[in-house]
Amino acid sequence: MTGAESTVVAPVPVVNAANALTALRLVLVPVFAVTVVVSDMTHAGWRIAACLIFAVASVTDLVDGWIARRFKLVTSVGKVADPIADKALTGAALVLLSWYDRLPWWVTAVILARELGITALRFWVIRHGVIAASRGGKAKTALQILAIAWYLWPMPAALAMVGPWIMAVAVIVTVLTGFDYVAQALRLRRPTR
Repeated sequence: MTGAESTVVAPVPVVNAANALTALRLVLVPVFAVTVVVSDMTHAGWRIAACLIFAVASVTDLVDGWIARRFKLVTSVGKVADPIADKALTGAALVLLSWYDRLPWWVTAVILARELGITALRFWVIRHGVIAASRGGKAKTALQILAIAWYLWPMPAALAMVGPWIMAVAVIVTVLTGFDYVAQALRLRRPTR
């Protein structure tokens, strides 16, 4: 073998551990939604179940990304399915919380508009480069998960009042990171000289 020859890299199989976790998250979305509906946001046991399902689904998002990067299992299917699964889970949670009057509809609208907008923006610039998740984006995700879980769990009244504050911080970080991603996208689309 000469130095000019390149090493053949085997293609990454679509069916792998990372994509399986993404698929699990997608499957858990309707299970989570049904659990919230059954709880009617009044039955403590069902609310706890919904919160735990949401937490498990959220953890799969962290784990599938780590597995994909660590074991080089990144696939085109995973790149598309992962954000869809994330938005489906978060979107279902926010819509249900607003439906049951736990969260103002404008909060759900702002977060979903940002999430869907940034996802569309990523696809718009994909030929020019990838907009990687920033620290702010990761903080945004963590805050949203914490806030949603806080609303779902049947907290005593004194602790329940903390939920809107966590969500307020989540909304602020969501909007600010959205502007950051727009700036990144515009830089990627700027013609090079």
